[in-house]
Amino acid sequence: MKIDDISAFVAVVRNQSVSAAAEALGLTQSAITRRVQNLEQALGVELLDRSVKPPKPSAMGRQVFEQAGKVLQEVDRLRALVQADHAPTGVFRIGVIQTIGDVVLLDTLQKLNRTFKELHTEVSCGWGSQLVERVANAEIDAAIALFPATKVLPDGLSGRALGRIELVVVAKKETMPKRSYKLRDIFNTGWVLNPDGCGFRAGLARALAEQGLSFKINLETFGTDLQLGLAASGIGLGLMPRPILERSRHRSHLDIVNVSDFRPVLDIWLVQPLQPGPVQHAIDFFANAVEHAFAESPLKVVAR
Repeated sequence: MKIDDISAFVAVVRNQSVSAAAEALGLTQSAITRRVQNLEQALGVELLDRSVKPPKPSAMGRQVFEQAGKVLQEVDRLRALVQADHAPTGVFRIGVIQTIGDVVLLDTLQKLNRTFKELHTEVSCGWGSQLVERVANAEIDAAIALFPATKVLPDGLSGRALGRIELVVVAKKETMPKRSYKLRDIFNTGWVLNPDGCGFRAGLARALAEQGLSFKINLETFGTDLQLGLAASGIGLGLMPRPILERSRHRSHLDIVNVSDFRPVLDIWLVQPLQPGPVQHAIDFFANAVEHAFAESPLKVVAR
């Protein structure tokens, strides 16, 4: 029996008609009919009840359909295994949140281009939840984002942690001299944060709401460097991954504020489809670059 014949029979059952199966596989109806007949001949049994319109799977046909689906899945895995052993070509679409991209993109893209010369990389930026949705919709091949360790991904996606990042509250140097504060002591100072949709901002908003405290935004803007510069100018408090702060040119003009009841920690996640695709080598390369970059940061990210 042939894989193409099995695929035709599965398509007929799934689409509940020969014409719909032909359209799905890009074949003529006669080609679909011939392939199903070839499979029936190979197995020595009728798989479709042709006494009804459209034809329905017979009792044995239903059993063969269930097993045939498993066979096709294994064939797909075999093809993916072979593809994964070769250098990827074509287009590699990766989504990266800006916080991670600010650290890794320039160096990693240069290394990707040198390593996979036949690969064209396209990078998308956005909030983590948006990027995960795009992976689920097959719009991009993988995403790098920051989420809590308890993050639940949609069906069909897998995720693994590449490291862990501590978020710190920062203020203009010497404006908050106490050794320790609580959110209640500082909430009214106001914040310089990303616009709505940012996971950092959402986590802070939840923490404030749990204590019945108001959420005061002095200024919202994109860009970690700009936010740190504004915080260093006294515009408001900032909330930033420690590795980003330690790399910043504004570091000497900022103090880390010890907030005893707010110590957020997030995992760096790689999110991708469950089934490896032809660009798996590129995904792994990018993930390793992210892991390496943050493991070398002054924070010494805890790899998981």
